[in-house]
Amino acid sequence: MAIPWAIHWEREVAATPGGGGGRRWFGGRGESQRAEAQAAKDAAAAAFYELDTAQRDLRISIETITAVDDSPAARRTAADFAALGQRIDQVSHDYITAVDAHDLDRDGLDGATAARARMELTRAKDELLRTKADLDRFAQGLGALLQQAETQLARLAPAVERARQALLAATNALDAVRASGLRADDLAARLAALSPELTKLNQGAGQHGVQNTIRRADDVLRTAEAVRGEAERLPERAAEIDRRLVSLRTRAQAITTRAAGVEPVLSELRRRYSAACWQDLQPVPAQAGRDVALAEEKLKEAQTAREEQRWPDATALLATVRALLNTTDEAVSAAGDRLRRLDEVSFDHRKEVERTRFAIRDAQRLAMAGRSTPDPRHARPLDDAVGRLERAVEGLEGRHPDWWHFLSETEAVRQTVARVVQEIRDERGGGAGAGH
Repeated sequence: MAIPWAIHWEREVAATPGGGGGRRWFGGRGESQRAEAQAAKDAAAAAFYELDTAQRDLRISIETITAVDDSPAARRTAADFAALGQRIDQVSHDYITAVDAHDLDRDGLDGATAARARMELTRAKDELLRTKADLDRFAQGLGALLQQAETQLARLAPAVERARQALLAATNALDAVRASGLRADDLAARLAALSPELTKLNQGAGQHGVQNTIRRADDVLRTAEAVRGEAERLPERAAEIDRRLVSLRTRAQAITTRAAGVEPVLSELRRRYSAACWQDLQPVPAQAGRDVALAEEKLKEAQTAREEQRWPDATALLATVRALLNTTDEAVSAAGDRLRRLDEVSFDHRKEVERTRFAIRDAQRLAMAGRSTPDPRHARPLDDAVGRLERAVEGLEGRHPDWWHFLSETEAVRQTVARVVQEIRDERGGGAGAGH
């Protein structure tokens, strides 16, 4: 503009009767028209000042929104404000042009000129007021965006401070761990990787944006807290690995001792029962020896990883050792358990038969509860279970019965019955039935 708005406003105030100006006044009709024109000029100046003030205040709100929010809605708001700014510039220019075009203090101002000045200044005032009204309506529509932006700004300083404190706590925890003799190199590397992020946090939101700074602060906070937590748990983690190393070594030795007793058990099984009862157990002694040897090898690797403070490697190796020993333990136990169960059933197989029949009858009663005839979906597998049990009992006839097949069949029958019972209960919404 030709005249800065603030300067123009100060000049108008100085020209008012109380503002120190030296206005000359004349009587008559001409002076009345001059006074009307001056009143129009004062009203236009007030409207101009109100519009300028509202625009300045609103610009702060828009800058707050755009500093925080890069959404399409925020971008549209900024574009709309820019368009309003162009309109404000135009009506302000028209107002200043109207003011500059008419010197209401000059001597000899005729009535026609004063009337024309009043008309032009009134038109400029009306346009300023309309624009101010549009600006006010625009400002009212910013509520949600502005509130979100102010909330984000309110989060900024606390988020950055929390991130810095978390970094300090992680550093202190790491120093304490190292002082105890643990290197924690991986944690130190993760903490060092946060250094560039801390630099950006210190550079501030003015350079990197409010949202990016808050997001960066949150990321730094999470990573630093994770490092601190792991550092604080590291001594206990090391102690736990040491305990597991000792425990698994002891267990490997115990399984080795027990595995030596498998062969005598197999000999007893071979002597007293048919081949079908023990053939699947033949590989157990050799496999147990291989598995224990492999477990001991992995234990040595785990010990090395522990000494080198490669905690994830040590943990993974110990998990492998545990799985190997679990499998070997089950295989070694299976031989003794097989002999015990075969001895029990060969001495008196009626207990096994009665146990299975009881499960079938119990399921049949549940299937008939509240019905005159059972559901075929339940009756059919239960009838099949009865037939399967009878065939298993018939299979015991002869000089060398396959007791292991008999036990396997009765167990399979009970599992089938248990599935039917569960289906009935599920369909009835968990209704009561006899236990098994």
